[in-house]
Amino acid sequence: MDQAGHVRKRVRHVPRSKWAVLIRDHHKGYIDWATYEMNQSRIATNTHPTPHKPGAVREGPALLQGLATCGRCGRHLRVYYQGRQSTPGYYCAASTLVNGRGHYCMRVSGVRINEAVAQSFLDAVTPAGIEASLLAEQTLETDHEAACSQWRLQVEKARYEAERAERRYKSVEPENRLVARTIEAEWEKRLTELASAEAELERRLRARPGVLTNDERTKVRALGADLRKVWEAPTTNDRDRKELLHTLLDEVNITVSGPDAHVVMRWKGGSVSPMDVFLKSRFVPAVRTDEETIDLVRRLAVHHPDAVIAGILNRQERRTATGDRFTQGKVGNLRRYWKIPRFEPKANPEEGELVTVAKAAKILGMVPSTIHRWLADGFIAGEQITPGAPWRIRISDEIRGRVVEAVPEGHVPMVDAMRLLGVSRQTVLHRVKRGELSAVHVRSGKRKGLYIKVLGAQQGLFANPS
Repeated sequence: MDQAGHVRKRVRHVPRSKWAVLIRDHHKGYIDWATYEMNQSRIATNTHPTPHKPGAVREGPALLQGLATCGRCGRHLRVYYQGRQSTPGYYCAASTLVNGRGHYCMRVSGVRINEAVAQSFLDAVTPAGIEASLLAEQTLETDHEAACSQWRLQVEKARYEAERAERRYKSVEPENRLVARTIEAEWEKRLTELASAEAELERRLRARPGVLTNDERTKVRALGADLRKVWEAPTTNDRDRKELLHTLLDEVNITVSGPDAHVVMRWKGGSVSPMDVFLKSRFVPAVRTDEETIDLVRRLAVHHPDAVIAGILNRQERRTATGDRFTQGKVGNLRRYWKIPRFEPKANPEEGELVTVAKAAKILGMVPSTIHRWLADGFIAGEQITPGAPWRIRISDEIRGRVVEAVPEGHVPMVDAMRLLGVSRQTVLHRVKRGELSAVHVRSGKRKGLYIKVLGAQQGLFANPS
């Protein structure tokens, strides 16, 4: 009671579920009911963040603020910024859950997680994702209509039971008060059930999802391409991007395990999108020689000096990191940067080692052009570390035995071998290469060159054609 003697009434706020009366659209308002509900939901989120409430959207670059939750304890993650660039990150303040021992349940950098979630979000609104959303909208409409049909049947059944109880009550004799009171109580019960069923049906009808018009569907289909442009536009700030994420996402659950983070995106409507994000990154210089060239230099440096390596790289039309041709100095700089040992020739070459064509010609006592012709014909085998590299020949006893001073018994010149065998020169060389014929090179005398052993092999070659 105040000073004037009036009784002051206290206003007690109760949740909407306990209201005795709620008549929507009874009076014309400034805004419609849907806008009012949206405003109330927005106001409810504009609070200071608490351990289990995300709070209002802020301006920082932590895109998952308000959405990220801990994969261990389920709490909403808090945001931190560190470094000169204010790099965002997320942590779970679980110290209150462990009796204030002051250690974090989880702490993780948010750069890579933000990028992965943003990419997944933009992929979801591509034309394929939009079509899936439109299909889901049709499915929700169908499911809602089926649920409403079931509640209409419940209302009809409750109304029938209430009318039946009413007829029974009216048919009772007034003098039979005990029976009348029992049937009256049952009638009241049926009326209560009818009112509950009608209220539930009305609530479900009001909760019907909005049906899109054809024009709205056309605009939604164009959203996939437009939204990515809006997201990447310089005029779109981080707060706008957060608002876009909040329109489709309910939660982003993060679990850190070693160098990886397992992220589960829960979309509005119940869909779940799990993915793994690799957190650690290796620094890669902006300008560097490609890995294939570096690997090739590493293999060539075992056999060649820097000048020869530069020639091989240039013949293969490879370039430095700045687009220049290779020189001896640039190969040396590249080799020293990647800690590649330089070529060291052996002081005493051993029998069977790989030698150049020029050195092989000197050892065998012939000109280098003959060695190149042997390589082309397949008379001897050569090795190349990479296409464009110099040929290298392994000088073995078998190679030395193919070069003789005099013609061995049973060997004839190439022309005679072609005539005796009745085949071409190329076929003779193929058979020599496969080991079917024996051949030597005579380096002295009037008729120098290849000699093929065919006199003792004619019967073996033609007696049994199979």
